[in-house]
Amino acid sequence: MALPKEPRQKMINLMYLVLTALLALNVSSEILNAFKTVKSSLESSSVLASSKTDQLFESFKEKMEDPKTQAEASIWFEKASQAHKLSEETFKYIEDLKLELMKEAGFNPNNKKDGKTDSTFKEDNLEAATRLLVESPPNGKAKGKELYKKLQSLRDGLFALDSSVVDEYASSMPIDLAMPKTQSVGNNTWEAAYFRMTPTIAALTILSKFQNDIRNAEAHVVELFHKKVGEVKIKYDQFKAIANASASYVMPGEEIIINAGVGAFSSAAKPSVTIDGSGAQALPDGSYEYKFNAPTAAGEYTKKVKISFIKPDGTVATVDKDIKYTVGQLAGLTVSTDATRVFYSGGIENPLSVTGQGGSEKITLKVDGAGVTVEPKGKGQFIIKCTQPGAAIVRASDGKSTQEFKIPIKRVPDPVIMVNNNRGGSMEAGRFKAAGGVSAKLIDFIFEGYTFKVSSFAMFFTGTGFEEKNEVAEVQGNAFNGEARRYMNRCAAGTTIVIGNVRVADQIGNVREIEGTISFTLE
Repeated sequence: MALPKEPRQKMINLMYLVLTALLALNVSSEILNAFKTVKSSLESSSVLASSKTDQLFESFKEKMEDPKTQAEASIWFEKASQAHKLSEETFKYIEDLKLELMKEAGFNPNNKKDGKTDSTFKEDNLEAATRLLVESPPNGKAKGKELYKKLQSLRDGLFALDSSVVDEYASSMPIDLAMPKTQSVGNNTWEAAYFRMTPTIAALTILSKFQNDIRNAEAHVVELFHKKVGEVKIKYDQFKAIANASASYVMPGEEIIINAGVGAFSSAAKPSVTIDGSGAQALPDGSYEYKFNAPTAAGEYTKKVKISFIKPDGTVATVDKDIKYTVGQLAGLTVSTDATRVFYSGGIENPLSVTGQGGSEKITLKVDGAGVTVEPKGKGQFIIKCTQPGAAIVRASDGKSTQEFKIPIKRVPDPVIMVNNNRGGSMEAGRFKAAGGVSAKLIDFIFEGYTFKVSSFAMFFTGTGFEEKNEVAEVQGNAFNGEARRYMNRCAAGTTIVIGNVRVADQIGNVREIEGTISFTLE
């Protein structure tokens, strides 16, 4: 239908058309945030792959110093170094391309905000990626073609290093240059299918995906070459004399056992050490130290130590140790938080013991604090429950003396988010599809049996099966809903699924949001 000829009505209709076009181009903040989440996960994955490669090169150097493996290790080290050089050059090229794209979208490195570089740019800009990567001069720079050639050259270069790379990764090399499917007839080139009219943050996410492919391809090839010589060995470069007594306080005539020896530590592959679920301080020699104040109540106590470490064959081992100690009896009134030096909120039963000179029948206890309740459980034994973090003022008396002190109230630590008891990483597509939902579990928390329930989460789908459009599913509860299942049915080897925006409820109904995400790459 023709536009009316009356000038005023014609202007109104034109404004309506412009507004409609602007609305069509609008990109929601939820979608932009989803892209930023996926981009962050891909960049974290790239760092992990790079760390794995660094460890392989350290092992290569050791094997070249060993006369038994020196000759063979030198040959494969040279090939691995070439793979690293090829990968590093292409990775750096894409990193420079990302900076150039941000500048196209308004980023100015010379702009300052609060004394720091202002890193903002127009994340929803639909033209920056098109100009830089798709359109030819003079309107654009057409760097998408150059990007394709760089990736193709890297892929070919890795295959050319040795025939074993072709045999192993001919059909599974992480660098996939297949053209994504597109419904727009105008996007008939590789670069147009990826980048034409793509929001800047989405284009940056795609570039980060290519960088992640590069790091994974490099790690695969270097690991393949390393296996030609042998497995990774952990170098133990620090040593320490160790001697522990079975008890720090005994009565006359009681047996004392002393264990002594030399411990070997690796300053590069440091273990994970926790005491009653809390982290210990790493020392320069590779060992760990944990300091604490003994309870005020007399008796025997135990600290639970958990040590996880990498064995020389590359596998991970976990050892649990009980460190026992005894606290002698003090004269007068004593008050002890039996399990920890703090109270935990969230409905946990925090035990408290009080002893005194006048006998347990004369002991009185008062605990003040928001949401704090006290329940007697026997002679000098009490259960403290707290509904919220803060502090509790404890006042105890045995009829002869009174003590008053403050005990911090902490919330229960955040649980770990899992699918099929996995915190992320690689997983078979069929196994992921068979999962029922997302769970939240506390790891190494002193109060065993405390549970959280997932109340909501978001799933972000990208990669294989989602080349045309990345999808987001919002889920209420802990089980995968119909929308999530529809997207999961499209998943296959090469699909990346990021789970974030997770909210959990503790045992008394308090809801909290868990920071960070977990990411699964299906295979």
